Amino acid sequence: MSRMSPADPSRRHRRLPDLHALEAFVTVCDAGSMALAAQRLGLSQSAVSQAIKGLEKELELKLLDREVRPAAPTRAGHALRARAIELLAQANAMVDEVRATGRHELAQIHLGCVDSFAATVGPALIRAMAGSARQILMWSGLTPTLTAQLQGRELDLVICTDPDIADARMVQRLLFSESWVAVFPRQHPVRELASPRELSAMAGELSLIRYSQRSVIGQQIERYLRHIGVQAPHRYAFDATDPLLSLVASGLGWALSTPLCLWQSRQYLDAVTVVPLPPTRLAQRHFFLLSRENEWAGLDADIARIARAVIRHDTAPTIRRSLPGLPEDAISCPDEELP
Repeated sequence: MSRMSPADPSRRHRRLPDLHALEAFVTVCDAGSMALAAQRLGLSQSAVSQAIKGLEKELELKLLDREVRPAAPTRAGHALRARAIELLAQANAMVDEVRATGRHELAQIHLGCVDSFAATVGPALIRAMAGSARQILMWSGLTPTLTAQLQGRELDLVICTDPDIADARMVQRLLFSESWVAVFPRQHPVRELASPRELSAMAGELSLIRYSQRSVIGQQIERYLRHIGVQAPHRYAFDATDPLLSLVASGLGWALSTPLCLWQSRQYLDAVTVVPLPPTRLAQRHFFLLSRENEWAGLDADIARIARAVIRHDTAPTIRRSLPGLPEDAISCPDEELP
C-alpha cells in the first residue's frame, strides 16, 4: 500500500473549507432559503450566496440544486451537511474549552517571589487578593531562578529584585525600593555614619558576613563595597538572611542587608544594632513585578497596585516601628501612575 508523501503537491496545495462558509451552507439547508438563512446569521443574502459559491468552487462540486424552489442540497450537499454539522460542533466545543482554560488560568495565578518578599509582604498580599475570584499560588526563590521560570512559562508573574532580563516581551513594574543598612552585634560600639567609607573603621576586627554571589543582593553588595572602597576577606557567605543574621547576633561579624531582609529574620533584631547608610544610588535595591506583555488584561497592573498599597500601609509602617532609627525613605513606593 503506497503512502502519500508530505511533499505531495495535491496535499500541499489543498485548502480546507472555511468554517463560516460551512455554517452558512448548513443554515441554508436547515432554513430552506437564502433569505431566512441570512436573517438567522445576521448577514446579507448576497454574503450568504457568495460564501456558498466560494465553497462550491473550493470543493469543485455543486452543493445546491438551484433549479428547484426552494434550492435543495445535492447528493454531495447532503453528505457535506452531515459532516459539516459534526465539524462545527467540534469547533464550537474547542472554542468553549480554550476559553474555559483561559478563565481557569486567570483564576489561578502562579506567582514567583524572592524569599524576603514572600516571607514578609507575601501573606498580606495574598489576603488583599482574597476578595477576588483569583487564586494566588506562590513560589519563592532567587531572582535568576525565578526569571528563568517566568521565561519558561513555569510561572505566570514574578516579583524579584533588579532583574537582568533582556526580553522585550516582558513588562517591568517598579513596586518599591529599599536602602541598604549595616548590621552589627548589639554589644559592638557604633555611631552614625557620615560616609560609607567609615564602615571599615567601625567594623574593626569583625568579619564581614556576606550574601552569596548566587543571589542578586550578594552581587549588588559586592559592587557597593568596591564603590566605597571597603575590602574584607571572604569568610562567610549565605543565600538567606537567617544564617547571616544569626552569626551577626552571635557577635561573629557584621553585615550589609536591607529592612525587608531584617524583618524576614526579625527574631534576631533584639541582638543586633542597625545603622542606616548615607544615601547613594548604589545603596538601594528595587523590587519589580515582571509579566508578559499584553497577556493579563490588566491583572498584572492590579497586582502591582495592591502590592504597593500593602507596602505603604502595612509592611513599611510595621518595619519602621520595629526599627525606629530607619530614615523615612528607607522604604519607598513610586507614584501609582508609573507603569
